Amino acid sequence: MLNALLNFVYPPSCPGCGARLPIESDHRVCAACIASIDRILPPFCSICGEPLRSAGSGDLCIRCRSAPRRFRIARSIARYDSSSETGALGAIIRHHKYGLDQSLARALAECIGRTLPFERGHHDLVAPVPLHRTRLRWRGFNQAALLGMEVARRLEIECDTTCLERVRATPPQTARDHNSRRRNVRRAFRVAHPDKIRGRSVLLVDDVMTTGATADECADVMLAAGAVAVDVFTLARAL
Repeated sequence: MLNALLNFVYPPSCPGCGARLPIESDHRVCAACIASIDRILPPFCSICGEPLRSAGSGDLCIRCRSAPRRFRIARSIARYDSSSETGALGAIIRHHKYGLDQSLARALAECIGRTLPFERGHHDLVAPVPLHRTRLRWRGFNQAALLGMEVARRLEIECDTTCLERVRATPPQTARDHNSRRRNVRRAFRVAHPDKIRGRSVLLVDDVMTTGATADECADVMLAAGAVAVDVFTLARAL
């Protein structure tokens, strides 16, 4: 009743397009915006999940053919064009991260869809990519942690937000190429509690993956601390 009253006084709107949502609706994203999400379908790189124009060449992208990855596999739900001002998913991600709107975590969870690209029983732990304490203090929340909690709930496993720590504040990765991104995040992370990941299969979670440099660095330190394997899940893949 309280939720219905709040919806009546403050009518909810879709964060993707601004359309008014029905007062009685429990959804946070309209059906049109959900339908417009450019979901990643095969063919894609069998390691990092980058969409491929056609199958073949061992189903690997150029980057995964040229250099080994530290994570085992990475999968993303949808394409994301960070340079475009259009697109429902991009709008929600930007409003969530830079508009400091923690309530949009539920909207992003709806954008995942009904199924995850990973099945239950394959991982022991979800570990969100951490923010440096200065960035966390400014933003007030870690968007990867909120997404990680939703993923862990669906997989029925633990989400640990303390085992991985960002120890060095790094400049934004935007507009950097892969090599520059790798240098930017070098030694930026550490495992704060090795006992929590030792001998376990970890699913690393973030909101957006671009070249995979951050995921590689996180996977590297977790494997060094004793993780059996590290896979990666992101809501979006920036292309």
